[in-house]
Amino acid sequence: MKSLLILLLLAVSSLAMRQQAVGVEGRVMCGMKPAEGVHVKLWDEDSGPDPDDVLDEGYTDKFGNFRLQGVETELTPIDPVLKVYHDCDDGIMPGQRKLKFKIPNSYISPGGVPRRIFPVGVLNLETIFPGEERKLI
Repeated sequence: MKSLLILLLLAVSSLAMRQQAVGVEGRVMCGMKPAEGVHVKLWDEDSGPDPDDVLDEGYTDKFGNFRLQGVETELTPIDPVLKVYHDCDDGIMPGQRKLKFKIPNSYISPGGVPRRIFPVGVLNLETIFPGEERKLI
């Protein structure tokens, strides 16, 4: 009886898990020049015991453009975040500047492919953003 109850609970919890997709695209500049080769990551930032998940990552092209999309299966809604790691206007500081942008929940889609891609726009990396951090290597 006890093992049947455990099996039933596992089955119900696995049915409650749902696949969710999200995507983001944009362009980064360093002043008036496209920021080529900037590392960009799409994360699901979780609170509590569940670790954060990298959904996708890549580097900007020669025009500073990027496009990321990813999928995660979770019980609760995912918390998608774009992180940008760069050295624009950074001098000789150790590590890289790290920017973080929350993606609106309206861009989270059920299933394995995002229905809409969040257009973050053009970001000038010379800007000092509130809450900016550093990623030390």
